[in-house]
Amino acid sequence: MRHFRMIAAAGTLAVLAACGAPTTGKPSAGSTGEVPDKPAKAVTLNILDVAGNLQLTQGMIDEFVKQHSDVISKVTYSKSPAPELAGKIKAQQNANRVDIDLVLTGTDGLSAGQQQGLWNDLLPKYADRLPGMKDYLAPAQKMQELAGNSGVTVTYYPSGPLLEYLPAKVPQPPTSAEELLAYAKANKGKVMYARPANSGPGRTFLMGLPYVLGDKDPKDPINGWDKTWAYLKELNQYVDYYPSGTADTMKALANGSSNIIVSTTGWDINPRVLGTVPKEAAITTLKGFHWVTDAHYAVVPKGVSTDKQAAILQLLQFMLTPEQQAKAYDKGYFYPGPAIKGVELTQAPQESQDAIKEYGRPEYDKLIAENPTEVPLDAKSLVAAFDKWDREVGGGKVKKS
Repeated sequence: MRHFRMIAAAGTLAVLAACGAPTTGKPSAGSTGEVPDKPAKAVTLNILDVAGNLQLTQGMIDEFVKQHSDVISKVTYSKSPAPELAGKIKAQQNANRVDIDLVLTGTDGLSAGQQQGLWNDLLPKYADRLPGMKDYLAPAQKMQELAGNSGVTVTYYPSGPLLEYLPAKVPQPPTSAEELLAYAKANKGKVMYARPANSGPGRTFLMGLPYVLGDKDPKDPINGWDKTWAYLKELNQYVDYYPSGTADTMKALANGSSNIIVSTTGWDINPRVLGTVPKEAAITTLKGFHWVTDAHYAVVPKGVSTDKQAAILQLLQFMLTPEQQAKAYDKGYFYPGPAIKGVELTQAPQESQDAIKEYGRPEYDKLIAENPTEVPLDAKSLVAAFDKWDREVGGGKVKKS
């Protein structure tokens, strides 16, 4: 199922820890200098997706090619796990044979490439060619700032952390961290989340707890998370095992081996659309809840020709228009999905409208409007948090699929 290629599976930012000094090889011929407004002739673009983003944006890209065949004649799509991205691009650059023109990635692949100097800076030099960036939603703008000059935000969602459960099994769900701990103690093995380094909901839960618990510095997992680490260690006593990916938590909820799992808006809606999780599953938040946001980005590897860069800039401009952004609603995969203001569900394809009307949640609008949003940890801090969780909390209980 396409949904299970979610950014969660790409959460292993530990790839950064292994990165050496930047070595990107010599620039390919025709890849430096001024980028024209339009390529000299229509180009073929090779697009690599490491975040499951094509589920949201392929319709936008295909529509651009259909309307602008004089700019892009053909697109080839490929997919890869995020931890493999930096090594793949670096090898091509060192060989002076860059054949990936555009990468669609989450924060993990973006940061890994930034650490090694793999991406072209599109900003601020070409900001005037991307007017849609002026219309970002406020939290999407913060995610853009996290990207620096190399990434362009193409989709956004508030993410979580949420708790998901079946009302028949949990008629009175916990609404505070203390209640969740008490439930886990009374129902050993029935509260589950996946290893944070391999799970979007898992890492969102990890980053969201410091806000819920009122920790000293939610942005400093080593020196500012005393309450969070103590809480997770106590919760660990009542957890039988941690799946290696989010999909297994969804299956556990569906088959009854778990009663409460950690989730996000997209992981709540889309598996119910697909029938992986029963439609009647419900969600709740914990007292003191803050959204920990997420986004997908477009990045261009160094070594891509200036003609192809020109085509990519035109494509991104098109993707950041309201009409195209409405396609990001999809079937709730990254709910809501659009990164810019004023894009309503009524503008989305009918299939998206129908899916979200049936499986979406009216309470999400209220939760999004009334609760603070926070950007995720930077790459270095997140790697440190993953490492500490693996060593001190649950690494010994991780169960591979």
